[in-house]
Amino acid sequence: MSNSVSQGERIAKVLARAGVASRREAERMIAAGRIAVNGRKIDSPALNVTGTDKITVDGAPLAAAEPPRLWLYHKPLGLVTTARDEKGRPTVFDALPAGMPRVMPVGRLDLNSEGLLLLTNDGEIKRRLELPATGWLRKYRVRVKGTPDADTFAPLRAGLVIGGEKFKPMDVTLDRQQGANAWLTVGIREGRNREIRRAMDAVGLPVNRLLRVSYGPFRLGDLKPGAVEEVRPRVLRDQLGLDKAFKPQGKPRPKRRR
Repeated sequence: MSNSVSQGERIAKVLARAGVASRREAERMIAAGRIAVNGRKIDSPALNVTGTDKITVDGAPLAAAEPPRLWLYHKPLGLVTTARDEKGRPTVFDALPAGMPRVMPVGRLDLNSEGLLLLTNDGEIKRRLELPATGWLRKYRVRVKGTPDADTFAPLRAGLVIGGEKFKPMDVTLDRQQGANAWLTVGIREGRNREIRRAMDAVGLPVNRLLRVSYGPFRLGDLKPGAVEEVRPRVLRDQLGLDKAFKPQGKPRPKRRR
């Protein structure tokens, strides 16, 4: 077993790349004694492994990493973005079409939010897309109760502090007033827990509908609620700037006939 920092990759990263779990969840699995390397259970993620090491997960050999894939999913209302819900509520995974491989969500949308949710089979892709340093703009169509004006939006554009938590400035545009409600387009770059709802509440604009329409370069478009569409591998590589390590290692797909 290799523990040299100059060889191999961290065990949690290898598990994430194989689609076992996100890197953080993989570290929890290691702490729980569910991972073994060369027949010995490990309890720390501070370990590098190479292709010659034999890794097992709950006693089963680790499957070879599949090519990284990404899907666009139009999350409907009423679904939670977790694999299991302690309250027994339906999850996005219960609603995915048959034949989908094991996937992980990139970020979350809460029960009462809808729209674009990215799904991936690769924990490293998930991590890369979620890192605050990536700074990808996430755009939402938001319906709020109230009649906002430029002064209302000023604190949002400057960056709020709520309960000691500093929010980065938001891009906010008033699209139209519709009776007692207003439709806004809101852009954020962090994706903190319930960030838009909390920020709007702070300026007296309770949210009554929230729809994510884009995440970086990936857009919801005309995708219907509950539908899934895979991002083409070339588009995925180009948009994420993936290096050779992320490229498919299996047999090349046959070319389409023109």
